[in-house]
Amino acid sequence: MANLILKFLTLLILIYAGTGNFEPVKGNNITLGSKLFPQNTSSWLSPSGTFAFGFYKKADGFAVGIWLQTKNPEPVVAWTANRDDPPIPSDAYLELSREGRLLLWTKQSVGDILYNLTKPATSVSLLDSGNLVFYNGSNVLWESFDYPTDTILGGQVVPLGYTFFSSASATDQSRGRFILEFQGDGNLVAYPVNVTSASSYSYWSTGTFGWTNGREQLVLTERGHLYLNLTLRINDSVHTIAQSSYNQSQQKIVYRATFDIDGNFRLYLHIFESSGNSTMKILWYALQNQCEVKGYCGVNAYCSFEPEKVTGNNCFCFPGFIYFEPEKKFLGCYRNFTYERFCGRKEILQPYNYTVLMNMSIGGYSYGKSPVAQEECGQSCMNDCNCWAALYESGDCNKYRHPILYATQGKNQSGIAFIKQSHNSSQSAEANAFLKQRAKKAGKRKRKIILILAPPFGFLSVLFTLLAVFSFLLYRKRALRYQRLLDMENLGLNKEFTLRSFSYNELERATDGFKKEVGRISYGKIYEGTISEGNRKVSVKRLEKFDAEPEGEFTAEMTVMGRIHHKNVVQLVGFCMEGVKKLLVYEFMTNRLLVDVIYNVDRRPFWKERMRLAVDIALGLRYLHEDCDTRVVHCNIKPRNILVDDNWTAKISNFGSAKLLAPNQTENVVKGREERGYSAPEWHKTASISEKVDVYSYGLVLLETICCTSDLIINVESPDEPFPSKVYRCFKAKELRKLIGDEDVDMESLERMIKVGLCCIQKDPDLRPPMKNVILMLEGALDAPIPFPPTFSQALVTPT
Repeated sequence: MANLILKFLTLLILIYAGTGNFEPVKGNNITLGSKLFPQNTSSWLSPSGTFAFGFYKKADGFAVGIWLQTKNPEPVVAWTANRDDPPIPSDAYLELSREGRLLLWTKQSVGDILYNLTKPATSVSLLDSGNLVFYNGSNVLWESFDYPTDTILGGQVVPLGYTFFSSASATDQSRGRFILEFQGDGNLVAYPVNVTSASSYSYWSTGTFGWTNGREQLVLTERGHLYLNLTLRINDSVHTIAQSSYNQSQQKIVYRATFDIDGNFRLYLHIFESSGNSTMKILWYALQNQCEVKGYCGVNAYCSFEPEKVTGNNCFCFPGFIYFEPEKKFLGCYRNFTYERFCGRKEILQPYNYTVLMNMSIGGYSYGKSPVAQEECGQSCMNDCNCWAALYESGDCNKYRHPILYATQGKNQSGIAFIKQSHNSSQSAEANAFLKQRAKKAGKRKRKIILILAPPFGFLSVLFTLLAVFSFLLYRKRALRYQRLLDMENLGLNKEFTLRSFSYNELERATDGFKKEVGRISYGKIYEGTISEGNRKVSVKRLEKFDAEPEGEFTAEMTVMGRIHHKNVVQLVGFCMEGVKKLLVYEFMTNRLLVDVIYNVDRRPFWKERMRLAVDIALGLRYLHEDCDTRVVHCNIKPRNILVDDNWTAKISNFGSAKLLAPNQTENVVKGREERGYSAPEWHKTASISEKVDVYSYGLVLLETICCTSDLIINVESPDEPFPSKVYRCFKAKELRKLIGDEDVDMESLERMIKVGLCCIQKDPDLRPPMKNVILMLEGALDAPIPFPPTFSQALVTPT
């Protein structure tokens, strides 16, 4: 009888847990079938209750993550799932399904939180270390310790090559403005986002350069020892970054090393009292002076560490600039005056003056350096339309374009900064009236003198007139060049624009006079080059067709790429805009195009390599479609626009045709269409387009990547049967082996990927899955529906 009662009570507890309406459940194992709801802040706890997993507040919604159970008003978040996803609505819920999948349910869709579970989990645990672990029997399928966001917990080990991103704010764990990278050479380096990792950009590092064997690790022990486990030349070496001296007693303590929102790397200690209270201490930080964090104060601002100026804020706008957001001064500043179209005019009242700031340094890159006297440096900037700041240091005058980057002020800085700003308009009323009257009288006197001296000086008058016309034309040319530079203000990149501005001469030298051509694009050519910072190879795209459409493609590509930072999208490093001379500078891809990889008869990619390439492209597209503030539709996905690096990572490139769309927006495309190829059927009609255009193109690329063949080969074998039609015929007849020959492949994975590809190329855009679901289907977390056959018109694929 007692056993029956015990079993009945146990059953009631399990049923109650499955409803999701419960207090936090302690225990090493989280029950399959359990649910979490954001409204009642339910969570799953580690055995001691130190860590919790569930929903926490993010903006106007929620995020899913792991946090410390402190009594702070805001949770101390240690890990976030899909940190760059938009906030989750309050009517969603989380389910650990009985099949071992962690599913997020909303009114619109259902998705898997963890994309890379290879098998269903049989049990799930949140450990006292803060590690969420999914098991299949005794095997670990997945653990959160393998995917840190901005925090390492005690007992956690991070491999060589991992990159940490700081969070956007204390309440938003999305990727922020700084990167901490465990580089392949064994060095742990911090630098701002949207720049290269060259030494000139970094602001902190461990300085641990050496020979590595790929097994190096960043480790934080449970006793607070933060160190790098390195292989230097022959012997192994431990490089201590920080070491706790806290005397561990009976109290529960937790160590965490966090790459904080301000770009500083810190080691924290959390002490949990038996009473339930907790305290936090900072044991170590990488930089004592916050102003050493390059870019901490954003663009057009400087960081001051002078005690007499700092009152809880280190960031100050340059004179003539105001904060983007006064409550978030670290985001930087913008100009609060209208830019004069023709700067540098020799008038009585100049449109600009300059302010002098002492003890300054300016980062970024100067475009002009000359040895002049200090008093001439400011005037030199005033007379230069491209110059918005000049720094006089050690006898040299360095000029800087807008925006002004990485500026600091402190007693240890020796530079004198000259900041260009608008003239004070308060003097204009009476002064302008007086000056106009004086100019009018002066004009009358000049006319009298000219009439008297006209006969003997007629020739000189003509000469001076010609000289004046020539000077005006030269001035007009420079003014128009300046205006083109100012047109960048309309690209929408000001607030987060930290790309490097190159001069044309710099890129001409970097490419050795544009000698080595490595590719061609619709608006020009691509050249290989090497920039001086870190002797780094780059790819330089040059606009070489000077009419409206190519310039529009150039502008579109620059506008889009200035907003993007993702491992599966080629990274834009900088730009050049000098009149008609327009160039984009990208990271250099040392491997080749996807089209060359999959059609290489000497070395076809292995099956796992093909699967990885397919998932990489899908991840890049999902980022463009869902994770950007403004959705990006690439509009030209094909194997020639996918690059593959030495690590077999696929990266999307060539954004000349891309469109920026607001949420739920489509765009009518009525201008010239590309030839029928990888583009969707609606692309060739006067119809609205959406991200489903990219889904269609991806489906064709997926089929070609998986089968390592294309329409070109199929047309030789069967001229009347397009490639997608043959794929569908083999799929229906269960003869997929015909598509890949005698290769050793996983047939179950092949069938799954073929189904996904066919679903993506459906003629009706509404039948094509979003990229989020495509990824789930590729990884087996979501079943792909049975696809309809591709129509003949939509199956015409022209290899490009």
